[in-house]
Amino acid sequence: MRKIREVLRLKWEGGLSNRAVAHSCSISPTTVSEYVRRAQATGLTWPLPEALGEDQLYALLFPQPAPPSERAIPGPDWESIYAELRRKGMTRRLVWLEYCEANPGGYGYSRFCELYRSWTRKLDPPMRLTHKAGEKLFVDYAGQTVPLVDLKTSEIREAHIFVAVLAASSFTYAEAQWAEDLANWIGGHVRAFDYFRGVPEVVVPDNPKTGIKHPSRYEPDINPTYQDLAEHYGTVVIPARVRKPKDKAKVEVGVQVVERWILARLRNWTFLSLTDLNRAIHSLLTELNDRPMRHLGKSRRELFETLDRPALRPLPAEPYEFAFWKKARVNIDYHVEFKQHYYSVPHELIGEQVFLRVTEHTVEIFHKRQRVASHPRSQAQGRYSTQAEHMPPNHRYYAEWSPERFVRWGETIGPETRGVIEQALASRRHPQQAYRTCLGILGLAKRYSPERLEAACARAHSAGICSYRGLANILDAHLDQLPLEEATSIPLETHINIRGPSYYR
Repeated sequence: MRKIREVLRLKWEGGLSNRAVAHSCSISPTTVSEYVRRAQATGLTWPLPEALGEDQLYALLFPQPAPPSERAIPGPDWESIYAELRRKGMTRRLVWLEYCEANPGGYGYSRFCELYRSWTRKLDPPMRLTHKAGEKLFVDYAGQTVPLVDLKTSEIREAHIFVAVLAASSFTYAEAQWAEDLANWIGGHVRAFDYFRGVPEVVVPDNPKTGIKHPSRYEPDINPTYQDLAEHYGTVVIPARVRKPKDKAKVEVGVQVVERWILARLRNWTFLSLTDLNRAIHSLLTELNDRPMRHLGKSRRELFETLDRPALRPLPAEPYEFAFWKKARVNIDYHVEFKQHYYSVPHELIGEQVFLRVTEHTVEIFHKRQRVASHPRSQAQGRYSTQAEHMPPNHRYYAEWSPERFVRWGETIGPETRGVIEQALASRRHPQQAYRTCLGILGLAKRYSPERLEAACARAHSAGICSYRGLANILDAHLDQLPLEEATSIPLETHINIRGPSYYR
């Protein structure tokens, strides 16, 4: 019940103090002071006009504020603004300027930002983070596995689930793998990039031992194969901080969604192969990405096509081929070993530490991040793959010779010379033992002439001679210039050291 009239009467007519009036009317002295101040401000005196009722007196002392402007301020489309801000390079001020261009009488910048923050607080917590389109891909393994039955042995094996989630659109990829080793880890990335038809700027894994050799908050040591994959696709690997799940909240939610909407639906299925399991996962994965999300009203695929897909980098011409890296030291024979096969490197690197990049078909050798050798991969154990340019000059000289080359060289002089060369090579237990003899015989063509050497070989061949000294004696004695009958009829010179045929009887 209003007591304004009584307060004014006691104050002005009775001459009481504010405290006495307050005690009489059971209100605070501050309220008494406020009533008196407002009455004096409006020019009222005692006695009050008879026609002035309680409502009119209250309205006179406490006038209503002016009604707000009839101008309607157009409200922004917060969903489209939210999507725009996730594009690369977009800022709130730029979005606000575009809003003002479309609505000249719109909100000011500070009010615009205040309303936007109020709207985002209504979203689910995982959607509060602002991720740029095409910027990040989060990868991890699900904690849940799927059993597979081997029909031959009835053995049950557990398949592990690899999950990759694009940050801006939450577009998800999942597949089953036999193990969480390096080959499967790399293969999961390759197939995920192919599924997204593009490559993000940054890949954010947890800190698995397969991909991160030594986790660190400041300088994590990334596996060389994982780094090689990143360089091939032109992306960057930035691991999440250890024991900081909020750094990878997107994939944590993605894993949870895969477990609830895919693996849970397959719990009563029995799979006999990894191929069958992946076929079922991909079918449900398509359904998951096409289903609208309640908090945004759009599906992951719709957001992917409008946000992430245009911002992803193009795939390289060829997919990454899994490569195994190994540290090695060059032996004194300028070879390095991999799986008991030996591959050559430049001899200047003897004793140096190198890195081997081994794929299914090639073995590449790097020294100080520069490739110094490349060989086709060989499965022959205990054998050598040697390139001539890697040899020292003296080794290269002998390595260039082969029995076939000596035979071809002899053929250029004549068939008799070729016959003597073949006979010399066959007379040794190892053909390499006859290389020097063959070089000497063929060198006689320069000392004398190819024609004389061919004639001398004809005589030596018929006599069973295949030594350098024997051919040199024939040429020195000019026996090659005599008819074959005369050369064979010349009696041998007698000498006390010649034992004769009777000695061997």
